Amino acid sequence: MAKSQSANSKFITIASGKGGVGKTNFAVNFSYLLANEFGKKILLIDADIGMANVHLFLQLSSKKSIKDLFSGARIEDVIQKSFNIDVLSGFSGIDDFFELDEVSIQAIINQLDAISKHYDYVIIDTGAGIDEKVAAFLRASHQSIVVTTPEPTAMMDAYALIKSIYNIYGYENFKMVVNMAKNQDEGELTFNKLKVSVKKFLNIDIDLLGVLPYTNTLRSAVKNKELVAHKYPRDAYTQNLRKICKEELAIQEPAQENFWKKLFDFMGSRQ
Repeated sequence: MAKSQSANSKFITIASGKGGVGKTNFAVNFSYLLANEFGKKILLIDADIGMANVHLFLQLSSKKSIKDLFSGARIEDVIQKSFNIDVLSGFSGIDDFFELDEVSIQAIINQLDAISKHYDYVIIDTGAGIDEKVAAFLRASHQSIVVTTPEPTAMMDAYALIKSIYNIYGYENFKMVVNMAKNQDEGELTFNKLKVSVKKFLNIDIDLLGVLPYTNTLRSAVKNKELVAHKYPRDAYTQNLRKICKEELAIQEPAQENFWKKLFDFMGSRQ
């Protein structure tokens, strides 16, 4: 029996102000732990339109994509499974969606909405930076996780992302993950600098979801396109990520109205 929307399927968009901060690696390993250690049903969406690479970490084909729905494929045949995670990719072709007739658009939205109700979490890995598509995923989600590092340019870009989305759209449900920190203190200092700036200049509050260290094991796993949480469950990165999962699971959110309808409205759907 499918999960109902009232059962609180939660949509989380993962974003970053710039590339190279470990956003996709976080998204994949976060999904892995939620599915395999915490028993949650996960749909991971690769919505990085410019540099989609979730499939590389999960050893999946890049051929199956959401574009197959445009030619009549069933969503069940487009979703792939790896490491107990369901994966939907192919948003690089999303502009073609709006060339379809309105009946076809609504049929695809209905398919996406129906399948999403089977999951506890729908986790969306977006592209780095700020554009209208990233903004649409953020605005339609229950919650967004912004990944940054202690590097000053990464912090500035994370702040710019939050500022832009808040000032233009009024969206403010951001959580922060500080990645590649030397230690917990550096991670918390990085977050506190961002928190103070966001409060001072935007008058909104952001929360720290967790700090992740940059370990030799992690570097090796990323280089080899492996899941560090799977191969190295005792690594410091994995242990801290486990704490982030527990923090996330403790957050209570109201049931989401039709995410997909909102998303495509924001992207320019005629619906």
